[in-house]
Amino acid sequence: MSKTKPTMIASISLDLDDQWSYMKVHGDEGWETFPSYLDIVVPVFLDMFDKLDIKITFFIVGQDAAIEKNKKVLQSIVDRGHEVGNHSFHHESWLKTYSKEKIEAEIEQAEESILQATGKRTNMFRGPGFSWSNDLLEVLQKRNYIFDASLLPTYISPLMRMYYFNKSKLTKEEKESRKELFGSFKEGFYPLKPFNWKFRNSKGLLEIPVTTMPFFKLPFHQSYLLYISGVSMGLMKMYLRFAIFMCKLTKTPPSYLLHPLDLISGDLVPQLSFFPGMNIKSEKKMKVFEIAITMLKKHFELLPMEQFAKKLSVNRKVIETKAH
Repeated sequence: MSKTKPTMIASISLDLDDQWSYMKVHGDEGWETFPSYLDIVVPVFLDMFDKLDIKITFFIVGQDAAIEKNKKVLQSIVDRGHEVGNHSFHHESWLKTYSKEKIEAEIEQAEESILQATGKRTNMFRGPGFSWSNDLLEVLQKRNYIFDASLLPTYISPLMRMYYFNKSKLTKEEKESRKELFGSFKEGFYPLKPFNWKFRNSKGLLEIPVTTMPFFKLPFHQSYLLYISGVSMGLMKMYLRFAIFMCKLTKTPPSYLLHPLDLISGDLVPQLSFFPGMNIKSEKKMKVFEIAITMLKKHFELLPMEQFAKKLSVNRKVIETKAH
């Protein structure tokens, strides 16, 4: 007897933040030499995705694509059948403070670097640290992007920023420049379901928010599940089951987010031991990941983000863009 195919869709993506980008945001010395773990983490993820029979979207940082030694491993992403998106060039979580001209230069430079590394010109974007602005949206719309995926609708953004600053080595000036990291409390008031931004020229741009738990707006992407699994695996499963239930109840098609540190830990990259969850062994992270994806696959057809965007209903909420 064949299994019933899930009727709801969900997207799955990975922000391919490299070792140096975590060090940069944390305020660690040496990030300027661009230390990398891509040759470790990309094959691990690709093999895991083959095992779970899923294809996803990798959001690539342009700076990594511009480094010759990274090109072979980045090309393997496309060779294995996955999509690639634009995650900015310099991976600065204060992207929203840039001028419009600087934003466009950042997007274009990343596009060209990713094209040279993978053979694919990107037309999907997610801001580093969920950073976005009205100017960014207008640049993406002008450059014919399919969607933006930078919005994280949650009320706890200020708490996330406070925790990160407390764990960082940033100076007072650096903290000031990063004062909008992860967004503000008002992010929680934006929709969870994909919607269209409307511009002054009457054209639109699809927004696919990173899904948080409907009504409660609590994050449940993989990094949070890992943290909960450190308390109790049973509690993690219960938390994810409830998030899935709420998405199905409200007919919210999830956009599920991954990061490299969801599968690798301090046993492989000791330089990033400051990051939450890095005390969990890589072997356990892989187990938690398999459990989470298996649970999601029971309820949703998991798709890379371009396919997901094409399958979305045409009846979407429209929000006027305004200064942010």
